[in-house]
Amino acid sequence: MPDLDAQRTRIQTRNRQAILDAALEAFSSNGYAGVTIDRIAEGAGLSKPNVLYYFPSKEAIHHALLDGLLDLWLAPLRDMDPDGQPLDEILAYVARKLDLSRRYPRESRLFAHEILQGAPHLAPVLGGQLAALVADRAALVAGWMAQGRLAAADPHHLIMSIWALTQHYADFDLQVRAVLGPGHDPFAEAGAFLDRMYRRLLTP
Repeated sequence: MPDLDAQRTRIQTRNRQAILDAALEAFSSNGYAGVTIDRIAEGAGLSKPNVLYYFPSKEAIHHALLDGLLDLWLAPLRDMDPDGQPLDEILAYVARKLDLSRRYPRESRLFAHEILQGAPHLAPVLGGQLAALVADRAALVAGWMAQGRLAAADPHHLIMSIWALTQHYADFDLQVRAVLGPGHDPFAEAGAFLDRMYRRLLTP
């Protein structure tokens, strides 16, 4: 006999993921206010009651997406190695952030929508977990600069500039491609440009 519990678990996992995928597409395109449970259900190929079986509200779906996004988004900063070569660590962080924008453009736009709406769901995290992580990594970078291993720069603004210059390629993808025109690989070209720029800025 087939394992009914295992089959049920697989179906539940598949349905939950279908809901999150549909919600990510909807929220990243229209923001939180522009999305309804009905729209998510339609995108997931499920009924509205079925969606509400897995998540009690639109807000719960949004929270689940943001929680997953934060883990994804903060990982490259956490991975900066205090024992590594400073310039290599910074350039690797730039490359990882740009790669996240390439592979997860909808997640980047979801985050942008949340911030533009005043971060109603993420405000405690931004002033807590994120601020603490940035403060820790900024102190690490400041230490490298004080040792003469990196050229002097404001470490907080250095980190924020990396966010701006990498996430732009996801959040403004249509604009980037329209400006560059056909025959360009925006992420490959951006990667080479950003590597040169930060290498010149930070080499002692």
